[in-house]
Amino acid sequence: MNLTLKIWRQDNAKSKGRFQTYKVTEISPETSFLEMLDILNEGLVDKVEHPVCFDNDCREGICGMCGLYINGRPHGCDDGVTTCQLHMRKFKDGDVITIEPWRARPFPIIRDLVVDRSAFDKIIQEGGYVSVTTGGVPDGNAIPIPKKQADQAMDSASCIGCGACVASCKNASAMLFVGAKVSQLALLPQGKPEAALRVQAMVAKMDALGFGNCTNTYACEAECPKEIKRSNIARMNREFLCAKTCSEE
Repeated sequence: MNLTLKIWRQDNAKSKGRFQTYKVTEISPETSFLEMLDILNEGLVDKVEHPVCFDNDCREGICGMCGLYINGRPHGCDDGVTTCQLHMRKFKDGDVITIEPWRARPFPIIRDLVVDRSAFDKIIQEGGYVSVTTGGVPDGNAIPIPKKQADQAMDSASCIGCGACVASCKNASAMLFVGAKVSQLALLPQGKPEAALRVQAMVAKMDALGFGNCTNTYACEAECPKEIKRSNIARMNREFLCAKTCSEE
């Protein structure tokens, strides 16, 4: 496959960015998208040019590092996959591929396609954990949890924090991410003692960091590589309203 790549290049958050065009040739359809970028960078290094910077780590769809905006979609043209799981067989010979970083104020560009997603870490630090002393590891059957509830908690916990929900939202809302993190603990007995404080702290931090509000277009759910459901947003809103009501009584 021979392809034309239009890639966003930017030295840092304050410098002016621009698209730069590159050609790659003889790319196997079985090559992953990140491997294709590796091939491009090898050629640039051979020419003593600065390689394209992009985030990656596990390359197994687990870590959430490899967020790229590809032809107008977070993670590209396939559904339910991260960028590292996207393969070149999804494209055609001669295609022009536009590659950009996430576009959101809370995710400032570090360089080229790399953005600073530490805002998500700050939200988690505000309350996305259980701090109650639990003692030793209990038997798996000692805490009765309905299977449906346990499955919902596990589904919420599958969020990898890649930021595709923010990148796809016209308001750069992080409510799907925060909703998933609130839900995975709110659905389990271990998360109940701190539930009210948790949801208020995480929502307040999300707002303080500059993420926008949800307007129910559901673009976040459509583009999430782990197919996190929008019902998590509704659950977070219920948890938040209940927490506020109880605190005011």
